[in-house]
Amino acid sequence: MMRTCCFIAIAAACLAAVVLTPCYGQTTAGIPHLQKQGSATQLIVDGKPFFALAGELANNAGTSVENMKPIWPRIKEARLNSALVGVSWAQIEPVEGKFDFSVLDGVIQQARQYDMRMVLLWFGSWKNGFSSYAPDWVKRDYQRFPRVQINKGKSIEMLSTFAAASRDADAKAFAALMRHLRETDAKDHTVLMIQVENEVGVLRDSRDRSPAANKAFAGQVPKELMDYLQKHKDALIPEFADVWKQNGSKAAGTWEEVFGSGKPESLELPVRTQSPPLTPEEHNTTWRKLTWPADEIFMAWQYAKYVDKVAEAGKAEYAIPMYCNAWLQQPDHGWPGTYPSGGPLPQVMDVWKAAAPAIDLLAPDLYLTDHMVEVCTRFTRQGNPLFIPETNTGAVAPANVLYAAAQHDAIGFSPFLIERQASATNDLATTYGMLSNMLPLILEHQGKGTMAAALFTEAGQTQKIKLGNYTADITISRGFGRGPGGPPLAQPAAPGASAPVGAQPAGG
Repeated sequence: MMRTCCFIAIAAACLAAVVLTPCYGQTTAGIPHLQKQGSATQLIVDGKPFFALAGELANNAGTSVENMKPIWPRIKEARLNSALVGVSWAQIEPVEGKFDFSVLDGVIQQARQYDMRMVLLWFGSWKNGFSSYAPDWVKRDYQRFPRVQINKGKSIEMLSTFAAASRDADAKAFAALMRHLRETDAKDHTVLMIQVENEVGVLRDSRDRSPAANKAFAGQVPKELMDYLQKHKDALIPEFADVWKQNGSKAAGTWEEVFGSGKPESLELPVRTQSPPLTPEEHNTTWRKLTWPADEIFMAWQYAKYVDKVAEAGKAEYAIPMYCNAWLQQPDHGWPGTYPSGGPLPQVMDVWKAAAPAIDLLAPDLYLTDHMVEVCTRFTRQGNPLFIPETNTGAVAPANVLYAAAQHDAIGFSPFLIERQASATNDLATTYGMLSNMLPLILEHQGKGTMAAALFTEAGQTQKIKLGNYTADITISRGFGRGPGGPPLAQPAAPGASAPVGAQPAGG
């Protein structure tokens, strides 16, 4: 029996996709939620799969209705269907117990006027690791809301995960936010998802070294985590499983007994000190080579348990999808402390899954320009849905959004500082426009093994894609990308930065 085949080649910015016979599964209406389709997890909005052709706005853009007025028409013209907008704890609870949602309500009303959806970013206890968006009444009270201690007792401006008062105050505010959204948006579904906190983890040291943290670190690994490891021992993330195995696959013990020795001496590390530079091949195993696994695993458990309590309180009010984003380990920042130790990185995904069941997915802030394939692959293990909430703007974004949607069944893609780059005529807008026309077909095929994509980094490259009874040989021609003797792609940018002006696309 001959099988019908449809081949779709996307020439914009180096991606080719292959699609076979469609079969569209039925979905149910209701509030935004995640739903399985084959091996994929899709975001369902108003009863249909939704892909967020998004962009993240500057951190403080959503703190003023007036400032947002010129942004909406600009990003609408750039073919976005949704925007990621921050809402801070300090903004909604300036006085303890007294909530003000007036600015947020105004921003949501503006989004509706432009037929735009929103993903809210909850800047609660942490933003980029630090506690800069907590209310002043929290910042002033060091006794009730203690800070992380590093370097043998030096406090830094990060709320400690070992303070129940901090966690409970954050959870109370987040629950109030979600209750308000249920009351004002449950019918319109303007807000699709919530990011709980932002790039959590300890910086300048591999773990919290406060007395409470030291006591917990010297104690036993919680039975809850050990039970999870035993139950899932054959399906653990390989690099995590290796650390456990190298230390005897123990069923109980202290953090160092189960996961290896910690760093012998505390050393304060500047946030972005250079570590030994790594090749792409070394990058995938950096965690095992250069880090102290027990410290990072310990902090991952603490942050995940804290975040889970906050998310759980919010979901009790309004259970739309919730995710956490990760500041990634980078080739020149290879050990915990140069990136936030304990954040939701792929090497500790098992810890986060065990400790934070209220979190629906872990998401990479992807500024590693040359590591798109690797990062997407690592973040889609164990069925984790792919959502890229922060990434470079510029020439590499068009290729990457196509690759994420077609190869990794992503639910959304969001370049940072989009309002500064938004244009109706740039490559990203053109790609978003083309992709919006293709989305019904792509969404039909996600999770069914009937769609694939290729991403190129140099002219002249060839990739083979085998799909069903067909094999496609795909070659990207000369003229775009780096090419022989061409300019290099943009170097990895720091979180929050855009790709350098003039950076070349990944192909053509």
